[in-house]
Amino acid sequence: MTWSEVMSRIVIHLTVVSASLVVLALIVQADGFRGAFRVFSIGLAAIALLLGTLTGLRVFNASADDAAMLIGMNRLRSAYLDLDPDIEPYFVTSRYDDHAGVMASQLMGTRRSVVSHVLGSTGMFIHVVNALVAGTLAALIASALGATGWLIWTIAAVVGLVYLGTWIGMGSRRLGGFGHVSLFPSPPAVRGS
Repeated sequence: MTWSEVMSRIVIHLTVVSASLVVLALIVQADGFRGAFRVFSIGLAAIALLLGTLTGLRVFNASADDAAMLIGMNRLRSAYLDLDPDIEPYFVTSRYDDHAGVMASQLMGTRRSVVSHVLGSTGMFIHVVNALVAGTLAALIASALGATGWLIWTIAAVVGLVYLGTWIGMGSRRLGGFGHVSLFPSPPAVRGS
């Protein structure tokens, strides 16, 4: 249910971004790239960035909720194994509630790199889209203020990269640990220690 709601929000966000581009195209056809275009483009980009940031925050929170649910499920599996150790071969996910155990459950036993996992994530997708919108908004504002071409490009790139870097930093802190006390820690061989 959570991810269905999150995906719906992402679709709404992308629809707003697409509709904004259509509106801007109609304005350009009617009035060219003069005053109305600049006002609407800055306003629509700001709205798209606000909606995108709120959507990105929801994705971030849904990921934290997922981790909490995985911790709970891993604890239940550990309790089941305490009752009947013979069922362990039937589990495809972890019984440990520490970071290594949660990541093992999240990856469903599939070996893949953390980089692949992060780059292919829903959070990375929405944050890249938002970084593009943030850079575009910065470029539009710089252009409206009369900046030269190279400065507009530089400002757009810096703002987009700072936006993306901020969200990657927040995500990496969450990925580094879940902030709970582990009741069933992974043995050293599982943790890779």
